Amino acid sequence: MLNKFFKLKENNTDIKTEVIAGITTFLAMSYILGVNPGMLSETGMPLEGVFIATALASGIACIIMGILANYPVGLSAGMGLNAIFTYTIVLGMGLSWNAALAAVFLSSVIFFIITIVGLREAILNAIPKDLKLAIGSGIGFFLAFLGLANAGIIVSDPSTIVGLGSLVSPPVTLALIGIIITLVLYVRKVPAAVFFGLLITAIIGVIYTAIGYASPDVIMPALPANWISFNLDFSVFGGFLSGFGELFKNIPSLIVILFSLLFVTFFDTTGTLIPLAKECGYENEDGTTEGINRAFISDALGGIVGAIFGSSTVTAYVESATGIGLGGRTGITAIVTGILFILSVFISPTVLALFTSSVTSAALVIVGILMFVQIKEIQWDEMAIVASVFMTILMMLLTYSISLGIAFGFCTYVITRVASGKYKELNPLVWVLFVVFILYLIFGI
Repeated sequence: MLNKFFKLKENNTDIKTEVIAGITTFLAMSYILGVNPGMLSETGMPLEGVFIATALASGIACIIMGILANYPVGLSAGMGLNAIFTYTIVLGMGLSWNAALAAVFLSSVIFFIITIVGLREAILNAIPKDLKLAIGSGIGFFLAFLGLANAGIIVSDPSTIVGLGSLVSPPVTLALIGIIITLVLYVRKVPAAVFFGLLITAIIGVIYTAIGYASPDVIMPALPANWISFNLDFSVFGGFLSGFGELFKNIPSLIVILFSLLFVTFFDTTGTLIPLAKECGYENEDGTTEGINRAFISDALGGIVGAIFGSSTVTAYVESATGIGLGGRTGITAIVTGILFILSVFISPTVLALFTSSVTSAALVIVGILMFVQIKEIQWDEMAIVASVFMTILMMLLTYSISLGIAFGFCTYVITRVASGKYKELNPLVWVLFVVFILYLIFGI
């Protein structure tokens, strides 16, 4: 039955290979269980509630991908999307986390409709490629900055705005050790390098605490009072329902929020699923990708599930390549990954006690580096594009807002295109967004 449904023989794989691939993919992705709760809790959401939401939403989304698309791809809360949720929508725009969840739900529904009706290709062609790359790279810089700031490596300075923190303080030394260990593991191509980097760093942090190197008022990794808990916190489940009224009070801001979420989700998903499908051998001779639309639908459903449970947008993870590299070729890999995410709800005390901000900073920095790599594909010989890329990344960092970075980048792109006489090349959608972003920047709406 499994062979027939998942086409094991057709894909030259077996149950054992798929299970091992699924476990490996989970380990490669599991750092999100420490990172996402820490980030979203800054909005006022309960730490344990976000952990449960992240684990369950990820698990269900992975299982949907495995059954519906038969792809060996894991899904979880997207890095960058959780930053938009926390630092742009809630802390930047002043909305509640309930309204932010409502925005995630609405954007995921729109994404689902776009996928179903076949508008994906039209939208892909409407947005300039270089702006897509600039935004992805800018988010990479933003995540790395968050990691460094959360660990105290970068601190506020009244003279220079930002400065270097004390390199001898326990949180900073632990974070630096974690970054070095994780980077070395990644360079050595160790499978699930980020997970093992976090684990080793957490163990070092526990030793710090045990020997009294860290003072009691400093949040450092420590052995949990209970390793396992069956008392699950569902306090954020369905929290999006009470956020729609607040979300629709300001329509221009709503448009900016939805665009930011959709933009990052849209291109992150496309840029992840298509290369992974190619690696699995699903690309046909005519250039089409077998089953890719079902994979896109699965990804969109994952976003809806995430919002319902109380997580930022759930999307496909490029770390799935680790499982694919070990021979994972079918949905069984994704299902095994999903089951492990669901089972992880019972170890919330362990993860939350060990994976403090000093530990997870390494994951943010490494993911930032990986997102930055795409900047190499930008056309650096055209000044209009260079200026747009520069403003996108610079303003994303300096305003501490991904949406503002996108707005400045788009406006710069349109202005420089008009100045160079190439305004006819601009898609009507770009003009619409230009007007919306101008209103957003001038009036803050």
